[in-house]
Amino acid sequence: MEAKKVGNVEYHEAGGEYFAKRQLRKHARVWSLWALGVGAVISGHFSGWNFGLAAGGFGGLFFAAIIIGLMYVFLCFCLAEMSPALPHTGGAYSFARSAMGPWGGFVTGLAENIEYVITPAVIVFFISAYLGSIFETPDAVQPLWWIGMYVLFVGLNLVGVELSFKVSVLVTVLALAVLAVFWGSALFSGQLDFSRWALNIGVGDDGKLIELAGGGGSFLPLGTAGILAAMPFAVWLFLAIEQLPLAAEESHDPKRDMPRGLFMGIATLVFSAFMVLFLNSSIPVKGGDPEASGAFYLAASGEPLLDGFRALYGTGAAKALSLCAVIGLIASFHTIIFAFGRQIYSLSRAGYFPTALSVTHGTRKVPHVALIAGAVLGFAVMMAVLLIKGEAAGGFIGAQLLNMAVFGAMISYALQALSYILLRKNLPHIDRPYKSPFGVYGAAAVIVIALVTLYMQFQDEAYRGGVIGVAIWYAIGVCYFALVGRKSLVYSPEEDFAVKARQKAGLDAA
Repeated sequence: MEAKKVGNVEYHEAGGEYFAKRQLRKHARVWSLWALGVGAVISGHFSGWNFGLAAGGFGGLFFAAIIIGLMYVFLCFCLAEMSPALPHTGGAYSFARSAMGPWGGFVTGLAENIEYVITPAVIVFFISAYLGSIFETPDAVQPLWWIGMYVLFVGLNLVGVELSFKVSVLVTVLALAVLAVFWGSALFSGQLDFSRWALNIGVGDDGKLIELAGGGGSFLPLGTAGILAAMPFAVWLFLAIEQLPLAAEESHDPKRDMPRGLFMGIATLVFSAFMVLFLNSSIPVKGGDPEASGAFYLAASGEPLLDGFRALYGTGAAKALSLCAVIGLIASFHTIIFAFGRQIYSLSRAGYFPTALSVTHGTRKVPHVALIAGAVLGFAVMMAVLLIKGEAAGGFIGAQLLNMAVFGAMISYALQALSYILLRKNLPHIDRPYKSPFGVYGAAAVIVIALVTLYMQFQDEAYRGGVIGVAIWYAIGVCYFALVGRKSLVYSPEEDFAVKARQKAGLDAA
């Protein structure tokens, strides 16, 4: 391939044969995109959000969810403007590439890659927690659940995009149906008591959280500090809705369907998030020995919805219902596997990652190499955390992985919002089928909230080690690009669009 320099990076002109081996197939329409967005997030309504109760009590998590929810609403409006204007599979990386050049594209894409590789690891941990509890398997066999889930759902994604989207729609609808059954059951159970169960978290003389036997505690037991501390966990109620632009090249009409899919998705998730937060915390869930209950117990639970079903129906019936509840986790696991496959594919096709990762299957036109590579890396991260923390760590492993995923997400969101602002300023000439009513102010709010959340992650001593580990990995990736990646870029559709648009605006030398 012939080399050409643009600024401080080097491009290689790829021929038709290169892109012929990297083709995708169009299939998605607006309901497929809605399912892709909602399905990617919905597992966070089954597990993970509840760790925020330990960080800030019910009130702290409630206000944190409002703040984080606003961040995601503003982010979705930014994406609704950028994705139809730049309808490429690269998503966040392609937005940043057009706004900030190759370096901006890479650091944004790498942060998003961390999010999408680790997020399925978090979800499969919770899947194994549910299944292990239902089938009463020992903790030692958890890695077998992980392997089985990865093999099954990577396999489904390898069959083809048509099946991937059909499964996404099916499991997303089923997951929402399971949640609706839970909401209705809790509302009409006669056991709902917000003050007794949701407000049973207090603070002891030593500053640690304690259970208030009769409930009736403070709405904000840890004050404003509790709101800030709960923000990384509130992210789990919405994380991954932003993956929709990754399906742009597989969408029949991204300029029309992408904004609609984003808005329908975030509206569904906001409603579901606050229903789960209120109802799951307000029923008499109970632990074992020593016995704990309500929100205090949920704060460390690996399967809060299963605990909720147990409280409403008893242990026997709860197991049957919870097999259905696993569908919610599967919905996210399946759709985010789709996302990391496309995300690795796009960065590889453009040369930011080794180009071998972007080869697609000859007949099914799916990025099979990227899908397998992402799964192997995610599983390796899980095993590393397990070996470091040990089997006895229980739910801590899930919370640790969650914080590691959120680290990548917050960097990615801040850089995507910055990209939005710079695209508005520097590339006003590109066609924008949709314009956000919040404009640069909404994007600025995303940056501020994302950076505050990122800062709070480093203040939590319990999970700081994992976050620092991911930060080191991020730094290694940046070094890789400086030494190798920037010299092997390829004129993919995203790169071609960005180079021409920036040159037209006088931002890069021709």
